[in-house]
Amino acid sequence: MDSATCNKGPNVRLVFVPQVNVAEQPGVGLDGGARPSEDVVVVLPHAVIVLDGATSLRPELRSGGWYAAELAGAIAGRLTAAPDGDLADILAASIRALARDKGLVPGSSPSSTVSLLRWNDRAVDALVLGDSPVIAFGGDGPVVLSDDRLSNVPRPGGYRDRLRSGGRYDVDHLVALRSAGADMDNLRNRDGGYWIAEADPDAAYEARRARWPRAGLRAVLMATDGVSCGVDDYRIFSDWSAVLDLALSRGVPAVLELVRDAERSDPDGTRWPRPKPHDDQALVLLDFAA
Repeated sequence: MDSATCNKGPNVRLVFVPQVNVAEQPGVGLDGGARPSEDVVVVLPHAVIVLDGATSLRPELRSGGWYAAELAGAIAGRLTAAPDGDLADILAASIRALARDKGLVPGSSPSSTVSLLRWNDRAVDALVLGDSPVIAFGGDGPVVLSDDRLSNVPRPGGYRDRLRSGGRYDVDHLVALRSAGADMDNLRNRDGGYWIAEADPDAAYEARRARWPRAGLRAVLMATDGVSCGVDDYRIFSDWSAVLDLALSRGVPAVLELVRDAERSDPDGTRWPRPKPHDDQALVLLDFAA
């Protein structure tokens, strides 16, 4: 079966859909304890939504997981009601409605990355806001749609230098992490900083976007940064083609486990300084050639 359409009678057209495989695994909280994942994946008949709720460093705020779940529901409703609507318009309307209904204030609200993928019989559209990339595979290898503004924001050494020098994940780490978070809050959703889904709907129009002819695609990966770190930071995969090969040969969960194994080999964050020993993980494989 390919991604073409076929006619069945004079007024009925069937559109083949990709095979969608999803793997998720929770990380740990700031205290190192178990808690539900703050990643959210929603699969619709013509689209996939992936959100990574930011772990809140301010106790007075609702969790990033709560925000991601609420926003995913709002986006899903609008994608269903307007399947051909502009993706940025849909995201902006969803952010605006959620902020209005829940009383969210820009600069003092939970936040989330957003990755959207939508297809029809002609094209595949993608939108990325924040560090949850979409990777398309055609005849010329992987094409990565990413938003690197968050990773490119200048940051002082802070908790990373402390971990590199053997500081470990303890109470002082949490103090350093919250200090870094306060600095990042001042750069959220502004020029020269980074853009993320929060309470400002205009952030939707700062998203990275792409469109690919459907006939030229064989697969697409969507990942949160708990998985993409295996390519970008840990370098346990040579590139995204290696991720796709493993996902196709051993299943999508195998990718998550390989990343988690690397983190287990560095339990104190000395080699790879990171906010928590284990982040939430979500990976979606859309096989258009299945």
